[in-house]
Amino acid sequence: MVERIGTCRVLGEIGSGGMAVVYEAIQEPLNRRVAIKALKPSIAIDSQFAERFEREANFMASLQHENILHVIDFIKDGRSMFIIMEYVDGIDLYDLLERSPRLPADIAAIITLQLARGLDYAHFRGIIHRDIKPANIMVSMQGDVKLMDFGIARHERFGDLTETGTGLGTPSYMSPEQILGDKLDFRSDIFSVGIVLYQMLTGRKPFVEDESRTVMQKIRLDRYEPPKKLSVEVPRKLDRIMGRCLQKMPANRYPTTQALIDDLTEFLAPRVPMSHNARLVMFLNEIGVMTGDQTDEVLSAVAPRVLRSGRRDTGFLWSIAKWQTAALVGLLLSGLTVQAASGRWSGPSVGEAPAALDPAEAGYLTVSADPWAHVHVDGQHVLTTPAARAIPLKPGRHFVKYTNPYFAPVEHEVVVELGSTVHDRATLSEPIAVTDELEATP
Repeated sequence: MVERIGTCRVLGEIGSGGMAVVYEAIQEPLNRRVAIKALKPSIAIDSQFAERFEREANFMASLQHENILHVIDFIKDGRSMFIIMEYVDGIDLYDLLERSPRLPADIAAIITLQLARGLDYAHFRGIIHRDIKPANIMVSMQGDVKLMDFGIARHERFGDLTETGTGLGTPSYMSPEQILGDKLDFRSDIFSVGIVLYQMLTGRKPFVEDESRTVMQKIRLDRYEPPKKLSVEVPRKLDRIMGRCLQKMPANRYPTTQALIDDLTEFLAPRVPMSHNARLVMFLNEIGVMTGDQTDEVLSAVAPRVLRSGRRDTGFLWSIAKWQTAALVGLLLSGLTVQAASGRWSGPSVGEAPAALDPAEAGYLTVSADPWAHVHVDGQHVLTTPAARAIPLKPGRHFVKYTNPYFAPVEHEVVVELGSTVHDRATLSEPIAVTDELEATP
């Protein structure tokens, strides 16, 4: 292993591919961590692979966007090439899906939205990625989504380095026109985004090879299996977004990447009333990618920026952010609810916890909701999801109510047994009108 590359001290290898190796390093003049992508010594410096490697550096250096991995420098020393990039402390979507094969709808939509924003920036500048797949999507410990690896990207102004290799890319994530070797535009990337979204929501790829057809034939000729046939609940609006991305004919997909962004933003608005980055950080904590201390450190650092702009009742949003952060570290804080703020709450005091129970006399309830919800047990508001802690309850029958200001409430009856834990999940899918009373601030 090389010890130094330019002004960088190499710490170790963190990945390897067909034509490149990626190292973690310290850029000593600035004392910052960086990632260095090095062309393998076996690749000739004058080969088409080397030309593609240099073009990748040029493409990425021209794209300065928060959802695209930043290039810091490019070194060509006569024997090899090195791309010095920002180091992202996080997990790629491929490994994330290994840990959690099916993602909650809001998490899948947030990742897709950030991915689409990076692509829109690239598409506006004439660059088509052509290799959208989970391994090229990074989710950072700060809740950012970064698009990586522009190795086979194409620019409208340049010739195509894939003329002799029609269909370069990853077969399972290609568009029909990419498989056929047709001229591509930004809508090919949108089809690939649809495949990634389907996989995040269902835990499987929409087109899988079998005895009768290859994956490429299925992408060209077959319709994907609807999630509901896989017994997977996907909100209707998100299902429609995914379906439009996966249209076989490019003309039937989104007319612009911005139109996809608009639909995803509209879907998320009533479901995630806080920073999307904070929600992603919370999810990474839920599945064990981040520790409680790491999560607390990140969320406390971004607390002033957690709130989503555009709503007058900032106190409401701040209370939601506090509730959701606290739930993940096992604390119960009191806060305002929409019902209390509007004068419509008639139950016990908001934030009032059940009476303390002797663990030897208790059972436990854990809850989850899609989207987020205030959770009331036997009339008491005990927490707001997402929440990791278990609720101690007396053994017996209990009534659980899930409320969200944008959806009709859902009520369940659960039976808790002594010394055991029961999990209850709710899907709030029936929208309700937002009244003037709900929007008013006290």
